[in-house]
Amino acid sequence: MNKVPLWKIFAVFAKIGAFTIGGGYAMIPLIQSELSRRGWISDDELPDIVALSQSAPGVMAVNVSIFAGHKLRGIKGSIVATLGSILPSFLIILAIAMFFTAFKDNPWVARAFQGIRPAVIALILVPMVNMARKSCKKWWAWLLAAVSLALVAFLKVSPIYIIICVLVMGFGISYWRFSRSSGARNDKGGGARNEKK
Repeated sequence: MNKVPLWKIFAVFAKIGAFTIGGGYAMIPLIQSELSRRGWISDDELPDIVALSQSAPGVMAVNVSIFAGHKLRGIKGSIVATLGSILPSFLIILAIAMFFTAFKDNPWVARAFQGIRPAVIALILVPMVNMARKSCKKWWAWLLAAVSLALVAFLKVSPIYIIICVLVMGFGISYWRFSRSSGARNDKGGGARNEKK
């Protein structure tokens, strides 16, 4: 892939930041649309970036910008992508903070926010379903997703504990598989040496 100009990274992430209503997961459809169609990230990489961004401390939108920008142009790409994603939101919120008190009780404004909420839910739900279809290809992945959903939604378990448990499980399974494969290779190597003797 050719080196992406920094101004283009800034422009794309500024577009994402300006037209994302709700932030967080609501920006995933725009990220997928803008970055995937340009070939900057693949559909398989997006769930990994989202998972890393959600697990890392800080705001998810900024974390996604850092990871995606770094993939494109390293540290400079991270800085430019982050500035692009937060600048429109900063300016819009600054303007709202300056003038919101004048019209916050306006019924038209209240109805507009009520209309935005269902749209934000749909924007969050659609990419989650798409990522689940691509990422959860094994029965245990669907089971893990369902258990996590139940723990957070119904039992009010903190997502922090779930992330820690899943990380520990992932490292443990990876270590066990690596140890088993290393042991199998050593056994084969030892058997081959014994046969030569």
